[in-house]
Amino acid sequence: MSLAYKVSAWNRRRKWHLFLSEIQPTPATTILDVGFSEQEYSNTDNYLEKHYPYLQQITALCIETPDLYLYARKDSQLEIPEEKIVSKRQESSSRYPQLKIVTYDGQNFPFADQKFDICWSNAVLEHVGDKTQQIIFLKEIKRVAKKAFITTPNKYFPIEVHTRTPLLHFLPKKFFDRYLHFIGKGWAADDYMHLLSLQDLHRLLNAAGITEFKIIKNRFLFFVLDFVIILNTNSD
Repeated sequence: MSLAYKVSAWNRRRKWHLFLSEIQPTPATTILDVGFSEQEYSNTDNYLEKHYPYLQQITALCIETPDLYLYARKDSQLEIPEEKIVSKRQESSSRYPQLKIVTYDGQNFPFADQKFDICWSNAVLEHVGDKTQQIIFLKEIKRVAKKAFITTPNKYFPIEVHTRTPLLHFLPKKFFDRYLHFIGKGWAADDYMHLLSLQDLHRLLNAAGITEFKIIKNRFLFFVLDFVIILNTNSD
């Protein structure tokens, strides 16, 4: 087991306990998980589903194309057979039979206003697209949930957590993307991720019309590893 995996697992446990203490869900709490992954790469994926005891209270929202095929679809000449997508979806349903899985196109959430008590979104905000898409994402969370627990990596942590690259992600994005393509990690370039600083988060929340929030800085050693944003959308 690599050091990076151990740190990631430790940090996810820390965020989980923070969620329980800050949000204090009950057996009756309805939860929307925005960013449920139909493809699990490790035992820490879909952490909410693995640890929350009331799965029947969770609605999992994921995009129409399973994670496994997202990078492949960057190639406009490559077609992913629909049966493979359906197969991945069936695997998820059998893995979590009590879970309600809903797909969407990555834009507007297919739910009524204030439908859920809580929105859980772990390390998704940086993957939804550019600033415009991130604002839409936050607005949709505000619209459909009364409270939210959102996490995202800190852009200025010395190591970029997706690619394990030290410091180079501090460069302008276009240069870092070129580097990723050059070293064979093009899957992490372009719109795969738009990393955020604390200042970026404040700007996005303000642009989304969200005024009642708390940002918690999770540290590893002396550095802020990621942020937890807790929203109380009932107050906005």
